[in-house]
Amino acid sequence: MSQPVRVNVRLPTLLLWSGSASKVFAEAENGAFTLLPKHTDFVTALVPSVLVITDEQGQEQYFGIDQGVLVKQGYDVDIAVRRGVQGSDLATLHETIEHTFTEVDEDERVARTALSKLEAGIVRRFSDLRKPLI
Repeated sequence: MSQPVRVNVRLPTLLLWSGSASKVFAEAENGAFTLLPKHTDFVTALVPSVLVITDEQGQEQYFGIDQGVLVKQGYDVDIAVRRGVQGSDLATLHETIEHTFTEVDEDERVARTALSKLEAGIVRRFSDLRKPLI
């Protein structure tokens, strides 16, 4: 058996998963692929999909991911994604993705609304500065 790859799955704020793997299944813009330890080095953009990492014991780790980037260099694989969740199996992963991503989308909507109100307030204050003083 060949040397396993060291895989890191990273979110913007934390390391979601790290470990050794015998293969990585992912989906890029041009299709799905399986990455093995002696695969050539490359970089690819990932699309929202299910990422499957098979560890050295043959156990599959499932991740629901948003868009991201996969970099393979030597025996190191770094995967950086905007959003991602780990599930124990495919059945529960769907529910976890739906719950987590819906919650994040709602938080983003609230943040965009607050930012829009802040921008509107700044524009109003600048327009008040342009009014002549009496």
